[in-house]
Amino acid sequence: MEPTARFCNSGNTDPRNPDRAAMFDALKRFFADLAPEAPGEPWELDDPRLAVAALMFHLIAVDGCITPREMAGMEGELGRRYGLDAPQVRTLVAAARASTRESTDLQSFTAGLARRLPMAERHEVLASLLRVALIDGSLHEFEDDLVWRIADLLGIAPHERVAIRKRLEADQDDADARAGR
Repeated sequence: MEPTARFCNSGNTDPRNPDRAAMFDALKRFFADLAPEAPGEPWELDDPRLAVAALMFHLIAVDGCITPREMAGMEGELGRRYGLDAPQVRTLVAAARASTRESTDLQSFTAGLARRLPMAERHEVLASLLRVALIDGSLHEFEDDLVWRIADLLGIAPHERVAIRKRLEADQDDADARAGR
C-alpha cells in the first residue's frame, strides 16, 4: 500500500510562473523511477532499518505531498540513526518505498520492531519518526495521528509518546532560541 503522495516542490506555487528547476527535477525523478535500481545493499524484509524507513516514508507521505525538505530530513535521520552513507540511504529509501507498495498496513512494519526491539529502542524509533515529522516546524494532524497509531502498534503507552514529543519539541525550541529564530 504505497502512500498516495506526490513529490512536491516547497518553493514556487504560482501556476502562471512555473519553477523550471522544479520541473526539471520532477522529470529527472520520473526517469530515474523508470530506470532499474542500481545494485546496492540488499535490504531484507525483516531488517528493522527497512521497517523504520518504510514507516518514515509513510509519515512524510501522509499529507499527500512529499517535499524535498521532508525527503532530505528522512534521509538525514536514517543516515544519522544507522550510520549509513548517502548511497546506502538512497538504496534503503528505495527499498522502503517499494515495500510500502507491497504492504497492506502499518502492522507489517511495526510487528517485527515490537517483537525484536527493547522498549528503549522503540522509544528511539518513535523519536526518529517525530524528528522527521517535525522537520517543517509543526506536526500536521495527519502526521500526529499516524505517529499515535505507530506508537500504539509499537506498544508505547500514550503518556510515553506525549513525553517523547514534548522532549523533542523542547529541544527544537532550545535550538531555535540558540539560533536566534
